[in-house]
Amino acid sequence: MPRRALLLVDLQNDFLPGGALAVPGGDAVVAPAVELARQFAAAGELVIASQDWHPPDHSSFAVNHPGHKVGEVIDLHGNSQVLWPAHCVQNSFGAQLAAAIPRQLVQHVIQKGTDREIDSYSAFFDNGQLRATGLAGLLREHGVEELHLLGLATDYCVKFSALAARQLGFRTVLHQQACRGVNLQPGDSERALEEMRQAGVAIV
Repeated sequence: MPRRALLLVDLQNDFLPGGALAVPGGDAVVAPAVELARQFAAAGELVIASQDWHPPDHSSFAVNHPGHKVGEVIDLHGNSQVLWPAHCVQNSFGAQLAAAIPRQLVQHVIQKGTDREIDSYSAFFDNGQLRATGLAGLLREHGVEELHLLGLATDYCVKFSALAARQLGFRTVLHQQACRGVNLQPGDSERALEEMRQAGVAIV
């Protein structure tokens, strides 16, 4: 049986109801996420959380681009960048992991989006794949071959994390009931699921 790990993607206050970038229905993923984390921890398997951790002047924030508004897409150093509300600012309440997630279940927290010049949807590396977060090395160090993941949001950080995991050679399993999408455009989540399927992600 391959050694497994569970990745909780961006279960942070700003992505939950009342947060700066609340994902519709985002709070519905917390209970199944905690249940899965308990199962993995009880089996002695790795539980990791990713955490958006942006500086206040992050280039993905619409407020840092005068004349532009939330939801616009701009070119940022050759990458297509959606402009978001300021969210998950380092050391803020919004950046904290949801209070309902017992901290003793999470062995490692991987911070991403720390470079003001580039966003980082994937928990493995930034959107230009210029810098790694250290997640792949951590998984390999623990002998992990199979990565299970869930969280927020299906069509952004979950999708890019799952695709990166496949690209890096990990067997990848998505727990769909514990994911919700932003859906800036209608159907974005369904398209993301299909893209993951095509890349070999098992969706359960």
